[in-house]
Parts: sequence; C-alpha cells; structure tokens
Amino acid sequence: MEKTLLIIPTYNERDNIQQVLDAVFNQKVAGLDVLIIDDNSPDGTAELVKELMKTNPHVFLLERAGKLGLGTAYIEGFKYGLERDYQYFMEMDADLSHDPAEIPNFLTAIKEADLVIGSRYLSGVNVINWPLARLALSVFASKYTRLITGLPLSDCTSGFKCFRREVLEAIPLDEVRSNGYSFQIEMNFKAWKRGFRIKEIPIVFTDRTVGKSKMSRKIMIEAAYMVWKLKIMSLFGKY
Repeated sequence: MEKTLLIIPTYNERDNIQQVLDAVFNQKVAGLDVLIIDDNSPDGTAELVKELMKTNPHVFLLERAGKLGLGTAYIEGFKYGLERDYQYFMEMDADLSHDPAEIPNFLTAIKEADLVIGSRYLSGVNVINWPLARLALSVFASKYTRLITGLPLSDCTSGFKCFRREVLEAIPLDEVRSNGYSFQIEMNFKAWKRGFRIKEIPIVFTDRTVGKSKMSRKIMIEAAYMVWKLKIMSLFGKY
C-alpha cells in the first residue's frame, strides 16, 4: 500500500485541531497518516494532540522548541516522511481553511503529476470570508510571482498541496530557507525548474473562524524578495 503523510504545522490551534483531524479521518483514505508539527504552542495544542494519539495510531507529533516558522516545519515533516518511506506528502493548514474533503481529489490527481496544488484562482476567485485587502494582496502576489519568475501557476502561494517523494528527494531541502508565502513559492519554483509535472486543481478557501492569522508584514516582505532571488539564481543555474 502506498503511504501518504499529511503534514499540519500548528501554533495555538487547540480550538481547531480535533475538528481538523476528525474531518481528515472521515475521508477514509487508506494509508494516510497525519504528522502534527507544533511550535511550542502556549495554548496546549501539543497536549491535546497527545491525548488524541492514544486512540488514533495514525496521528504523530513533532514538538519544536519555539515558533520557528512554517517553512522549517514543513522541511522537518518532509525529512520525517522520507525516512519512513512515505510515497506522497501533503501540506494542509490547521485552521479548516483547507477542506479535508479535498484530500481524495489530491491523491487522485497525483497519480498523473508530481506536484498537485490546490488553487483558489483556477476557476475564478474561490475565497470565502477574506477582507478585500487580503484577497487583493493574495491575487497580486500570484501575478507578481508569475511575472518575475515565469512560474506557470494561477495560485503561486497556496499551502494546500501534494508532492511525490521523488520531488522532495530531488530538491536540496537543507538549502530551502524561506517561510510563509515565500516557502510555497520557492518549493513550486524548484520543482518546476527540475522538470516535474505540476497540476493545479480547484479548491475553495474559507478563512478561519477560530484563532488568529499568522500573516505578518515580515512574511510579505520575504515573499516579495524571494521571487527576485529565485529569478537571479535561475539565471545562473543555481535554483
């Protein structure tokens, strides 16, 4: 049986995590495990996950010393899964903005692709409850990224996606330094430049109703800088 590792980074997601896990396992996907990577959440997210692990052998937990960022969390998750022979690696947010009902669609699409990205903009704008300014920023970020890098995607910053292990084996994970939006851009770019097949599928993104967004000015600045860095690196063949 081919195994899939669903990686969910958390920071103060105690109010969401049980509902997320219930929705994930309600999909009845064979060979699916979930790895929670918690950045020492002060609200006790990790403690709740430990309780849930007692009754679900498909839930695993990595605890980190502090708030180290989304990108480094995913890199640790990728390494964890590569060491344990998972074939597919999924990324998903912990706040129910990504619908777990889409998981089977990703795993169907990955059969004919190497990286599947859940796009909010493939068939119009499928975003619910975002302020107009946040939506405009997201749309602009994807267009800006496409313009500078040439990345042929409608949604360059989506965090709902699925990789084949071959993609992660081909990318030097220790050289990936970015976090937030820029992490998604960097991983997409590196996969594309290595000739892997990328497929977008439409998703509906619903803004969180519980908890606080992790978006910050620092994350936005990093993303704006990253696209130029990738462009310059690609010109010198160092992507």
